[in-house]
Amino acid sequence: MFRTRFPASATLVGWCYLSFALGACTPTVKVEAPAEPITINLNIKLDADVRVRLEEQAKEDVETNPIF
Repeated sequence: MFRTRFPASATLVGWCYLSFALGACTPTVKVEAPAEPITINLNIKLDADVRVRLEEQAKEDVETNPIF
C-alpha cells in the first residue's frame, strides 16, 4: 500500500492553496464605457454633398447659358 509522510488533510490543504494560486494568475478582462462620448466626424460626407450640388448647379447653368 502507498504511504505518505503527510496526513490526507495536509495534502488536501496543499492542493487547495495550489488551485487558489493558479486561479489568481488568470487574466481578467474588464469592459468599461468610455469616459468621453464617441464623436463621428461627418465632414467628408458633407463636403461630397456640397460638391454634388455645385456640380448639378453648374451643369444646369451650362445647359441654360452655353459658353461657346
